[in-house]
Amino acid sequence: MVKTGFDPATYRLNLHLHSLISSGRLAQARDLFDRMAPHRSNAFSLNRMLSGYARFGQAAAAHSLFLSSPPRLRDAVTWTVMMGALAAAPGRAADAVSLFRDMLREGVAPDRVAVSTVLNVPADSTTTASLHPFAVKLGLLRSSVVVCNTLIDAYCKHGLLSAARRVFQETPHRDAITYNAIIMGCSKEGLHGEALDLFADMRRAGLVATQFTFSSVLTVATGTGDLRLGRQVHALVARSISACNVFVNNSLLDLYSKCDCLGEMEKLFDEMPERDNVSFNVMIAGYAWSRCAGTVLRLFREMQVLGFDRQALPYATLLSVAGSLPHVGIGKQIHAQLVLLGLSSEDLVGNALIDMYSKCGMLDAAKANFANKNDKTGVSWTAMITGHVQNGQQEEALRLFCDMRRAGLSPDRATFSSIIKASSSLAMIGLGRQLHSYLIRSGHMSSVFSGSALLDMYAKCGCLEEALQTFDEMPERNSISWNAVISAYAHYGQAKNAIKMFEGMLRYGFNPDSVTFLSVLSACSHNGLAEECMKYFELMKHEYGMSPWKEHYSCVIDTLGRVGRFDKVQKMLSEMPFEDDPIIWSSILHSCRIHGNQDLARVAAEKLFSMGPTDATPYVILSNIYAKAGKWEDAARVKKTMRDRGLRKESGYSWVEFKQKIYSFSSNDQTNPMIAEIKDELERLYKEMDKQGYKPDTSCALHQVDDDLKLESLKYHSERLAIAFALINTPPGTPIRVMKNLSACLDCHAAIKMMSKIVNRDIIVRDSSRFHHFKDGVCSCGDYW
Repeated sequence: MVKTGFDPATYRLNLHLHSLISSGRLAQARDLFDRMAPHRSNAFSLNRMLSGYARFGQAAAAHSLFLSSPPRLRDAVTWTVMMGALAAAPGRAADAVSLFRDMLREGVAPDRVAVSTVLNVPADSTTTASLHPFAVKLGLLRSSVVVCNTLIDAYCKHGLLSAARRVFQETPHRDAITYNAIIMGCSKEGLHGEALDLFADMRRAGLVATQFTFSSVLTVATGTGDLRLGRQVHALVARSISACNVFVNNSLLDLYSKCDCLGEMEKLFDEMPERDNVSFNVMIAGYAWSRCAGTVLRLFREMQVLGFDRQALPYATLLSVAGSLPHVGIGKQIHAQLVLLGLSSEDLVGNALIDMYSKCGMLDAAKANFANKNDKTGVSWTAMITGHVQNGQQEEALRLFCDMRRAGLSPDRATFSSIIKASSSLAMIGLGRQLHSYLIRSGHMSSVFSGSALLDMYAKCGCLEEALQTFDEMPERNSISWNAVISAYAHYGQAKNAIKMFEGMLRYGFNPDSVTFLSVLSACSHNGLAEECMKYFELMKHEYGMSPWKEHYSCVIDTLGRVGRFDKVQKMLSEMPFEDDPIIWSSILHSCRIHGNQDLARVAAEKLFSMGPTDATPYVILSNIYAKAGKWEDAARVKKTMRDRGLRKESGYSWVEFKQKIYSFSSNDQTNPMIAEIKDELERLYKEMDKQGYKPDTSCALHQVDDDLKLESLKYHSERLAIAFALINTPPGTPIRVMKNLSACLDCHAAIKMMSKIVNRDIIVRDSSRFHHFKDGVCSCGDYW
């Protein structure tokens, strides 16, 4: 009655207006409002009508009414309601800010609610910075904690953390929301230590942590992989009834998911009194990362049964699972659902489709989805480039990268990671260095992801020193960086350095993940460190609570097999919670080749024959085992079986880079224009090697031919031709880097050791599984591979 001037008629009309708006009958409400004007309408009526429009998302109608209303009816509330309506409308944030400026021009003094409203507008950082002094001038930073909190939050959202800190320090009266805003800002920018210090200050100040506080601190724990901190926060959440809700539980699920604690994640999920779409999405993502495809599909079906919005289901994650299996049948089913729902053209799932088809080896389908995208974003191009890299089409990936640049799109760190991987696969160090320069020019060099990709590239191109230098110069490191340097040492057969880096990673506060342990176990495998291998395998399971992948078991089995512990190999096979696969039986077969275990070799080969009927490798290895033992009839029988089944041994070839061009060689190659000079160079080397006591190992020929032919076949193996080519064409003293698609034979290994001493050059050979760094007649592998 006071607001309407003690006019009972106006009061009753306003009650009726409120009733119509509350029930959503906006047309009738507007008709009533128009009939009230001009004698019965007032600021209260106008604000009520504008609020109704804003509540039901009709910003255009609200704006039209606002502009047509008499200026005398507009008070600070009117302007604030209108700003809120425009701020909530898609694409009208700038109009909301402009309206605030109009309010000031018309002489209407904004209150703390108006200032907070305009600060909450998702505008640019310039707007926030311009409103800050205005809030100071009005004295709102001294009198209103709401304005302070909103200003801190706005600065944090725009990444202006230093400005947010300044406001935080100048805020005289802080509440839980103040701390929540600055803690969230610090965690978002990766300043995890500062966020934890602020949380401790908040606790000391006696302020009660809210769901947003716990969520921010859990983001810190997740970002650092600090499982112990996460469990401590979980204990605090359990004691805080008000903060124990689905929002915080989802953050806990995410923590356990990303720390590979599937047991704790599942237990929490089962105990949650309320679950939402996010809960299921986090669970599905966690199981997808741990390759539990069956559980992922079960949860997805459960979501469908429970009636979640079909358009909000985690289709992209399901496509990722289908790609990682790979299982194109599942991928096509998801694709069909997306087509029926009209979602296949959306950017996220469209990119996921490209990724899925690429990983399933259906590059033509991936290309078709890429071509059908109307709006090809940088992510789309990156997905297509990555697909070509994954399918061994590195040259096409490089062409797409150039096309992306010509289309005016700037590559991001993910693009660089993929294209650097292409140069790694081609072992083109020249191209890799060009990309390194481009990274520096484009401003992505400070990215931890770009630095990690460069580190990996240098390592895979045989430049370990440059890889280590890249690691040392990185301004910021994360677990990926540490994993990359541990993996580099592992591939160079430097197990002790790999373990040293692993210990350093722990000292610097980074928790290892499944990939870390895979690199450490691989390093142990390459050096025959069986005791250390078992130690870290047990550490992974019991200390860090991780469920080993099949690849971890494969490394352990390979390590045990290489040292001849076949009893423990059998025990590990019986304990492994996975079906046997070709990788594991291949490692067993290779171990049998080393130790001459013909009986187990026969079993392993038979397993491989049934698992990979199109792979000739096990036939060749078993035949070689028989041949080395002098059982030529058995060797011939295996080779005949291979031929009868239409299988052919993969041809060995090696390649080198010279002046940014790749030169490939096969054994006894006659196609290179310089072949006569190459053979002359080899003959010169063989004479020197003969003087120093080199005796060819004719057992590596493994043919039922006379010794002269065996010696001839050894002299021109592909890696020797590549080395001779490099010796002729590169300056004395420079390192030689050779890549090979198969493992080097024992005789080539011995020969290259002597060559490195004679020519006084470092010779780095990357074979199918590791690097061999030959220097002064010694190999980095210690003759163990």
